[in-house]
Amino acid sequence: MKIVLSPAKALDYTAPAVEVPATLPAFPEQTRQLVDILRGYDEVALSGLMSISAALSRENVARYQRFSDTFDDTNSRPALFAFDGDVYDGMAARTLTRAEAERANGLVRILSGLYGVLRPFDRMQPYRLEMGTKLPNSAGKDLYAFWRERITATLNETLAGDSTPVLINLASDEYFSAVDSKKLDHPIIKVVFEEWRDDAKSPEGGKWKIISFNAKRARGLMTRYAIDIDAQRPDQLLAFDRDGYRLDESASTDSKYVFRRKDWPPA
Repeated sequence: MKIVLSPAKALDYTAPAVEVPATLPAFPEQTRQLVDILRGYDEVALSGLMSISAALSRENVARYQRFSDTFDDTNSRPALFAFDGDVYDGMAARTLTRAEAERANGLVRILSGLYGVLRPFDRMQPYRLEMGTKLPNSAGKDLYAFWRERITATLNETLAGDSTPVLINLASDEYFSAVDSKKLDHPIIKVVFEEWRDDAKSPEGGKWKIISFNAKRARGLMTRYAIDIDAQRPDQLLAFDRDGYRLDESASTDSKYVFRRKDWPPA
């Protein structure tokens, strides 16, 4: 079993983290190709490409200009401890013990616009490049064309070695679209997190909705749960109950687990 996650825009290269045996990303040549393309964008062009502010554009122009083919302690850190968004806040990655971090390294794969697929211990230099970016490249008009075949092949290969070869999709739609589901040789289970919201116009008095911020954090919470219990099979995730979520069996199927919560946080 493997869990796939999205990366985070926010990064942290200074907070203390457990020491782990860092590895290198799987696609250095492809990453270098994208860096070379991005080095051709000035601040104005990069801002338009990524729909980011001038300040963020300046920061990322500088990142790509200083990007190095050598990954070491001065310019990179393991991806598990570099990402700092809602998912990784929910996972509380920096509180993992060495043994727990090693379980995470075996269980989790992180999809990335610049690196394709990252294992948690893979070194990562700071970057910003969302998977949905329409960056023309040698394979086509966007990053999906560039990465889809490689990402799918990598997931097929890593799942083939598992005793329970199932892919747990805890990534956003933007990132999971980089996986060619039709060419994945193994089952996929999508996990959805929903909240009850009152709605006077609804016959039921409300409706179940996906709240983006909460759903991102919940993906991290479930990933941490899987690490904590050393989950090896999808059915072990069904008991997940953190932050008030519970499996809704009536809304779930064999390929889609729906977790819901109501009246949260408690009064």
